[in-house]
Amino acid sequence: MKETEDVKPVRYAYGVTTALLLGGAALSLATGHPVGAQIAQNEASQINPIVPKAGAPASFADLTQQLAPAVVNISTRQKVQVQAANPFAGTPFADLFGGQQEGPQTREAQSLGSGFIVSADGYVVTNNHVITAEGGRAQVESITVTMPNGDEYPAKLVGRDAASDLAVLKISSPRPLPFVKFGDSRNARVGDWVIAIGNPFGLGGTVTSGIISAVYRNTGAGGAYDRYLQTDASINRGNSGGPMFDMKGQVIGINNAIFSPTGGSVGIGFAIPAEIAAPIVDKLKSGEAIDRGYLGVRIQPVTEDLADSLGIPHNRGEFVQAVEPGAAGANAGIKPGDVVVRVDGQDVTREQTLSYIVANTAPGKRVPIDLIRDGRRMTLTATIGKRPSEEELAQQSFDTDQDQGGDPFNQPPQRQGQGLSENSLGVSVLPMNPQIARQLGVADDTRGVVVNAVDPSSDAGRKGLRRGDILLSANNRSLATIAELETAIREAKSASREAILLRVQRRGQPPIYVPIRLR
Repeated sequence: MKETEDVKPVRYAYGVTTALLLGGAALSLATGHPVGAQIAQNEASQINPIVPKAGAPASFADLTQQLAPAVVNISTRQKVQVQAANPFAGTPFADLFGGQQEGPQTREAQSLGSGFIVSADGYVVTNNHVITAEGGRAQVESITVTMPNGDEYPAKLVGRDAASDLAVLKISSPRPLPFVKFGDSRNARVGDWVIAIGNPFGLGGTVTSGIISAVYRNTGAGGAYDRYLQTDASINRGNSGGPMFDMKGQVIGINNAIFSPTGGSVGIGFAIPAEIAAPIVDKLKSGEAIDRGYLGVRIQPVTEDLADSLGIPHNRGEFVQAVEPGAAGANAGIKPGDVVVRVDGQDVTREQTLSYIVANTAPGKRVPIDLIRDGRRMTLTATIGKRPSEEELAQQSFDTDQDQGGDPFNQPPQRQGQGLSENSLGVSVLPMNPQIARQLGVADDTRGVVVNAVDPSSDAGRKGLRRGDILLSANNRSLATIAELETAIREAKSASREAILLRVQRRGQPPIYVPIRLR
C-alpha cells in the first residue's frame, strides 16, 4: 500500500544559478496594529494611537461547525505495475518454491488527500496531485469522496490542470450537499487568522489554526504558479487539496505544499490563493480550455552574484538563460543574457515573477517588455504565445540537462602558470583547438577557452565548474583566447565588480550563464 498522500514538499532553490549545467554541488477575526507603535508628532498635530483589536477569537468552534460538513476526504485506488524478480535467479536455487517468474506484476495502491464541496450539486475541488497516479506504471482506477458523516460517493473527474495543480470532481447525491465559497485572497494580510480543515495522515475532519505568515510567497520552485499564501497553521501529509478559511468562512487558499526538512509540519505551509484558483476551477467545471501565455525563455532570479557580475541592482528582474528558437521571446528579440525587469507595465519581482505575469497574459496579446542588455535599458514588443502542456515543456531541447561523468577529453591537466584566471577565478584554462573540440564533442570551429583545472576552494569550484567546460564568453564578450579572458577579468575589477559572468558550455548540454565571484 502506498503511503498517505503528502502535500508537495518544497525545497528552496538556493543554488538555482548552476542548477542545470553545474548540478551536483551540495546545495536539499482580524488583527490590529502593533502594540507600542511609535506615534509621529509635530508642532501642528498629533496622531492618536490606534488601539489594537482583540487577537484570537474566544473559539473557532462555531466557524468550524459551519464549515466542516463541506470538507471531504479523497481517496484513490490505483493499479501499479511492478517488475518482479526471482531472488534466487542465477543460482542453483532458481527453481526453489516453484520457480518464481520474473516480469511485470500488478499491485494495488491507495492515496489519500483532502477536498471541499463548492456547490450543492456536488462539485468538489482538490489538488491535481491528489488524484494523479504516481509514475508512468500506475493508473488511477477509482476516486472516492468520503463525507464527514462517513457517507461515501464515487467521484467522476471533471477536469484537471497540472500547471496550477488543481482538479475538479463531481459526486451525485439524492439531496443538496453542504458547500463553501471562495473568498478574495487579495484582501489577505500578514497576521490575519486562518483555519485549515483536512485529512492529515488519514485522520478526517482535522482542524488547525494559525495566521497568514506571508502573501504571494515565491518558494523558488519555479513555474507559472509559484505564488502562494504562507501560513503557520499545521499542514501535514493528507492535507493536500483541503481549504484554508478566513474568519468570514470563505476559502482564501487551497493547501498545497509544505517546506519541511523532516517531512512533518514545521509551521511553513503554502496554499494556492483563491484569486488564482477560483477562475481556473470555474473553467474546469464548464469544460473550457485553459490557455496561458508563453514567451519561450528559460529564466532564473537575479541572485546577488548575478547582479554583481552584471553591475545592476540586486533582486531586480529575472535573468534569461536560454531562448527557444521560433517562440514569442525569440521573435521579439530577447537574447540569452538579458535581464527582464518589466512586462506590460508590471514590474518583475520575486513575488510577481516573469512566469506568473506571462502565464496570466492572454495568448496573442502584444505587450512591451523592458529589459537590461549589456548595462543598457531597452524596450521590445512581444506577441505572447500559447503555453504548451507540461509534458511538452518537459521535452524541450533548450532545457535539457544531461550530465556526462568522467574526464571529458584525453589530455592530461597542464599548468599554464600563475596567470590572472588562476589567481582571480581559481580556474586554469587552455586555448581551444580542433583536436580538443573533437574530444569534447563540439564543432572544430568552436570558439572559446577550455577549463583545464579548477581550484575546489574557489567560487568556480563551489559552483561546479570542471575540467572540459568551455568558456564561450565573459561579461557578454565572446572569447577566443586566454588573453581575452584576462582582459575581461581586468575590466570587471576596474569597474569594481565583485563577480564576472561566464557563459559555459558542457558536453551534451546547452550553454548556461554562471556568475563567478572574483578573488
